[in-house]
Amino acid sequence: MTTTVAAVSANFTRDLEQNYELIESLVGEAREKGVKLLALPEAAIGGYLSSLGDHGDTLKNTTRSLPPAIGLDGPEIARVQQIVGDLVVVIGFCELADDGETRYNSAVCLDGAHVYGSYRKVHQPLGENMSYSAGDAYEAFDTPVGRVGLQICYDKAFPEAARSLALDGAEIIVSISAWPAARTATAANLQEDRWTYRFNLFDSARALDNQVFWIASNQAGTFGSLRYVGNAKVVDPGGNVLATTLLDSGMAVAEIDVEGTFASMRKGMFHLRDRRPDVYRTGEGVLVDA
Repeated sequence: MTTTVAAVSANFTRDLEQNYELIESLVGEAREKGVKLLALPEAAIGGYLSSLGDHGDTLKNTTRSLPPAIGLDGPEIARVQQIVGDLVVVIGFCELADDGETRYNSAVCLDGAHVYGSYRKVHQPLGENMSYSAGDAYEAFDTPVGRVGLQICYDKAFPEAARSLALDGAEIIVSISAWPAARTATAANLQEDRWTYRFNLFDSARALDNQVFWIASNQAGTFGSLRYVGNAKVVDPGGNVLATTLLDSGMAVAEIDVEGTFASMRKGMFHLRDRRPDVYRTGEGVLVDA
């Protein structure tokens, strides 16, 4: 049985009403195309940081340039649920912890009636740790479209992150991003930029590493000093790109057959089965026993 899935490349800002209107438009388009799982970008509610690195938003205790902090059970998430109805959606936002102070760069998978799972970004690039605290777990969860795992942006550069989700049974990994072009020596054609190349390579590699379906969304356009590279895509467990937006805003839509594809691909070379955790070591020299 096939399921239609989609990944979005679009520009989200600090203007929450703009965000909701764009989400509503994208959800309407997804419904017309028969989509059952829709991946929206990192920071789709409230936008991402306006810059990174030496000129980034460097203080956790200031509201300067920072996205609005939102509770997982707050009215902003509830409004998204009202918009999406029975469509399963992954969306990124700045999460405010129960202590009322700690912020996380987070993602949530939901529909109008359920929150299926959420995730706090673990790996933080270029001073992002000065604006957000880091998460500490990778856990897959069941949804109407299959068992799903979540990642955010820089996480895709770490094979262990995707492998942790695959070992927890994830059939689909949704990787949402606000991935920009290189900060120096940026290519005139962003499709040829070295950071675009890495973004696309990581997506195909992580899908193939773990023989899972990989759905990658991204911001598009510009925000602050950042120029996003789009390239939202759907990748199959062989690392093949089934659909992509390239640099443009839009929606990459593909039909996937999770059960059928796994049965055919994994009956021969099955990477998770053929692992040798008895010989793997972490950077600390401790044997990996997962």
